[in-house]
Amino acid sequence: MHDLKLNLPKVFPYFSQLVACTLFISSSIIATLVTRPVWSAERFTLSYGVLQRSVSIDSLEKYAKTGKVDDELAAYVQYAPKEQLEQLRKVLLTAIPLNAVQVSQFLYTPIGERLLENLAQVIQGEGHSSDLRAIRAALILAAAQPGNFTLLNIFRKFPSREISINLVRSLEIAQSFRNLVNQTQQAIALINQEFQQQANASVQKLNNPAKINLLQPGSFQWQKQTITLSNQLSHRSFPADIYLPIISNPSPVIVISHGLGSDRTSFAYLAERLASYGFAVAVPEHPASNSQQLQALLSGKSDQVTSPWEFVNRPLDIKYLLDELARLSQVDPVFRGRLNLQKVGVVGQSFGGYTALALAGAAINFEQLQKSCPHTKDTLNISLLLQCLALELPRSRQYNLSDSRVKAAIAINPIDSVIFGQKSLAQIKIPVMIVSGSADPIALTLPEQIQPFTWLKSFDKYLVLINNGTHFSTIGESPNSGVPVPDWAVGPNPPLARRYVDVLSVAFFQTYVNNQLSYAPYLSANYINSVSQQPLPLSMVRSLELNSSSISP
Repeated sequence: MHDLKLNLPKVFPYFSQLVACTLFISSSIIATLVTRPVWSAERFTLSYGVLQRSVSIDSLEKYAKTGKVDDELAAYVQYAPKEQLEQLRKVLLTAIPLNAVQVSQFLYTPIGERLLENLAQVIQGEGHSSDLRAIRAALILAAAQPGNFTLLNIFRKFPSREISINLVRSLEIAQSFRNLVNQTQQAIALINQEFQQQANASVQKLNNPAKINLLQPGSFQWQKQTITLSNQLSHRSFPADIYLPIISNPSPVIVISHGLGSDRTSFAYLAERLASYGFAVAVPEHPASNSQQLQALLSGKSDQVTSPWEFVNRPLDIKYLLDELARLSQVDPVFRGRLNLQKVGVVGQSFGGYTALALAGAAINFEQLQKSCPHTKDTLNISLLLQCLALELPRSRQYNLSDSRVKAAIAINPIDSVIFGQKSLAQIKIPVMIVSGSADPIALTLPEQIQPFTWLKSFDKYLVLINNGTHFSTIGESPNSGVPVPDWAVGPNPPLARRYVDVLSVAFFQTYVNNQLSYAPYLSANYINSVSQQPLPLSMVRSLELNSSSISP
C-alpha cells in the first residue's frame, strides 16, 4: 500500500463533481441527468411532492453506449437540448481515475463525510431514507473495479433496488447555484470590461531603459540548497529548498507556500524564475498538509486529510524559516551576506494563499467561522469544508500569524472568505495581489477571490483574473503527484498560466519588495494587455465595486 498516491486538490474535482452534479436538478428532467452522478442499481425515481417519474438504469445505459433512446427514456429526452444529451453519454461512461482504497480513505475523513452529507440531501434509498453508508458503499464498490469507476457503475453498485431524487430540495439548491453563477458571470464581465477600458485608454509607455523582457528568465545564475528545519516549539521538522542567486549584494527573500496535498516542487518553476531576477527564494514543505500527509491517510496511519492546526502551523513554519535564514546568514558560509531579510515577500496557492494572507496580517476570524460554517451543507464551495475545520481550534489562545518582515504578498486561488472574512482581510496593510481563475471548481472565484479583493483596504492591491483558468492552472508538474487532474479541471494551456505567474511575480516583488520602481509599469493595464493571450486572456484591476454587497458561500 506504500506506493499508493493521492493528491487531495486533485481528488476534490471528482468528488465536488459528484456533489455538484446531484444538486442541479430542475423541471427539465433529462437536462439534470446530464450532470447527476449517483442514482440506483436498477431504477431511480424523481420525486416532486406526490408526483414521481421513474426510469431504469438499463434504459440509460443503452442510450449511453449506443445513442438509442427507448420508449422509457423518450419521455425525458424530449425536454433536453441535443448538446446536453451528448454530454450525458460522455459523463455516464467516463472513468474516474481513483481506486477503492483512495475513495474509501477519503470518504472516511471529516471532509469526505461532509461531502456525503451534501449528496444525502437529495439522494434517498428505498423508503425515502437518506443513508450515508449506502452512498459511500456505492462509490467504494464502483471504484473497486479497475477502469470501471464510472457514474453508470456507481448506479449499479448502490445497495438498493431504487433511489429517489428529491426534486424539491434539488430545486432549492439549484436556484442558489444559479444565483451564484449569475453573480459570478456579472462580476467577471465587470472586471474584464473595466480592464479593457483602462488598457484602451492607457498611453503609458514602459519607463525602463533596459527594456527587460519579463517573458524571459533574468540574467542571474543561482544555486539550490536544501536545508532541514526542526522547530522545537511546534514539534515540526520539515525541509526547505533555498534558491540563492549568485550576486554580490544581499538578495531580497521570497517565500513560496504550496497548497494542500502538494509539495515544494509544485512551484519550482517560479522559484527558478525569481532567483534569475536576483531574489533568494525559500520553498518550505508543510509537513501535515503535503503529499506525505495524504500517503499517511491512504496507508491508514492517519484518519484526517489535514489537521485544523495547519491553519496555525503553516504561517508559523514560514516565520520559523525566516528566523532560521537570519541565523544562517550570520553563521553559515553558504548564506553569509547573501540574504536581506528586511525585504521579504510571500506567495502561496490555495491553502498556501491562505498562508500568504495570514502572514500579511489577516487573523483567523472565529466569529465569521461560527456564523458561516453551520450552513455549509448548502454550498458548492468545496473550500469551505477545509476552512471550517478551523472551528476546532481553541479560541482561548492568541494566534500571532503575521510577520512584519513580509512587505508584499501574492495569493493565488486563495481560500479566505470564511477563515478571514471582511473584517480580517481589511486589516492587511501591505501590497497584495490576488490571482484568480474564472473557472475555479475548488475555491469558487466570486466568494473566495473577487469579493475578498473588495474587502482589502491596502492602497496597493491588485486583482488578476485568468479567464478560463482553474484551481490547477498555475501548479507545476510534481513527481509526487499520484492522481491525474482531469482535463476539465486543469483547463487550457497551463504553461501559459504559469508564464503569467512568472511575469506578475517578478514585476510585483521587484516593485514592492525590492523597491525597484522601474518595474511598476509592468503592473499597468497596458502591459498586462500586451502579454495576454488566448485561450487564457488576462485582466487586472486595482479597485472594484460589486453590485451586491455580499455573496452567500
